[in-house]
Amino acid sequence: MADPPAAGLPEDEVQDRLVRLDTLLERLEQATGPVAEIAAQAVEALTEVYGTALARMTALVDGLPELASALTRDELVHHLLILHGIHPQPVEERVARVLDDARPALRTGGAVELAEITGDVARLRWSGSRGCASSAAAVERALADAVLAVAPELRRVEVTPAERAPTVIPADSLLRRPATRIPDGTA
Repeated sequence: MADPPAAGLPEDEVQDRLVRLDTLLERLEQATGPVAEIAAQAVEALTEVYGTALARMTALVDGLPELASALTRDELVHHLLILHGIHPQPVEERVARVLDDARPALRTGGAVELAEITGDVARLRWSGSRGCASSAAAVERALADAVLAVAPELRRVEVTPAERAPTVIPADSLLRRPATRIPDGTA
């Protein structure tokens, strides 16, 4: 059964409005004078009121996991919740979820994991075959893009190779004598 249609503007019109809004806000930031200051204050007040309304909505759906999940799956609502700092899922959970989703696409047989989030930087560890430099760079870029899509509050994603186990037998193990068996079965 398909999800019911979302209320409001169709998605393509939402995208058009967001582009237009970005342009208008850029123009407003460059404007000077008392009218520009009043307009900026009006936008800030409106944003605070809508943020408060969203916070109240998230409080109302607390304890209703299906409804909370439906809200966070909607891309526009998801980004607004992040913008206002009220997304119900911590950034670490959102990043871990997107990495879980990305693992099957890492045809390299490797693994990717969240090493840490410090400030606005996520650090990922990636193990497995890295292939040629351009392939590795493409995978790293795709991972970073996927993380930033679910956690736009982050500024940067760093992907580093995971430490690999040595593939060479350590020399000191070659010099050790094997244990001898004693007839009663103990070494």
